Amino acid sequence: MTDKQIIEQALPRIADWYAAARRPLPWRLSPTPYHVWISEIMLQQTRIEAVIPYYERFISELPDIPSLAKVDENRLLKLWEGLGYYSRARNLRKAAVQVCERHGGKLPASAEELKKLPGVGDYTAGAIASIAFGLAEPAVDGNVLRVLSRLLADGRDVLSPSVRREAAALLRAGYPAGEAAALVTEGLMELGETVCVPGGEARCALCPLKELCRARSEGAVERYPVRSAPRPRRVEERTVLLLRCAGKTAIRRREEKGLLAGLWEFPSLDGFHDADELRALWPDALSVTPCGEARHLFTHVEWRMRGFLIELPRELPIYVWEDARTIRAAYSVPTALKAFLRRL
Repeated sequence: MTDKQIIEQALPRIADWYAAARRPLPWRLSPTPYHVWISEIMLQQTRIEAVIPYYERFISELPDIPSLAKVDENRLLKLWEGLGYYSRARNLRKAAVQVCERHGGKLPASAEELKKLPGVGDYTAGAIASIAFGLAEPAVDGNVLRVLSRLLADGRDVLSPSVRREAAALLRAGYPAGEAAALVTEGLMELGETVCVPGGEARCALCPLKELCRARSEGAVERYPVRSAPRPRRVEERTVLLLRCAGKTAIRRREEKGLLAGLWEFPSLDGFHDADELRALWPDALSVTPCGEARHLFTHVEWRMRGFLIELPRELPIYVWEDARTIRAAYSVPTALKAFLRRL
């Protein structure tokens, strides 16, 4: 069979399988355009189990697009705290404002219009269009590419933009509309998450596509998908400073652009510094005490951190000073620094 013929036979099987096997995730219980949008943005590079409590808290506090458009940024980032990739949250609010101004507070029922919103690319637009509006639009992510690469025994690099575009075009040619569009889109995702899994052995015996799968017939499922080798992360060494005065700790807000933009952090110095170097910077410090090490991985950067607790006789006006309980409750501190927040 040709690739096109395999896809034409595969899509109805995926829809039927998903209708019977889907998990009752919160956003699936009420797949409104808003709910689909929020869930798909949260699920980018984040596990389903981790997303569920964030999604439920977010929807409870910001139940619709107008409330999202009006939320204070610090509160928005606090709701997002721990999910990472904070630009996603900022783009959500920017898009909500745009939707209120241009579309009457409702997401447009068009993949092309959806892609004009901040933070909405081909995948998210396809997911909203097919799941919420029943349009014949595929949503191609890593799960879908893995399923297709095995189904078609496609040895090309799945990280290549051209491979992603061709996969979307191949699916679109046979994609159904209406309720079946939602079943196929979510079914492909579910298949990649629960059956045709990454890392570990694929559960081929449970797969609705096992009779069509070229990789399985060749006994070569483990060869797919093919990915180019990732670039090594850049390592940054940092000295994190817990500056304390009368029970309060110094924090500052990061710049509005770049990594962890706009979040709150403890002051830090580039590179590793020892206690003597820090005493030279703060000669009036009452004490300088090591308070542990931590490591955090971002997509392209690794932070290696050493912390020092420095007791000062007076507050420095260049920082905001708060007690630990207030910092936890009211300020969005990135996960990378939570190990030091716990030291307080």
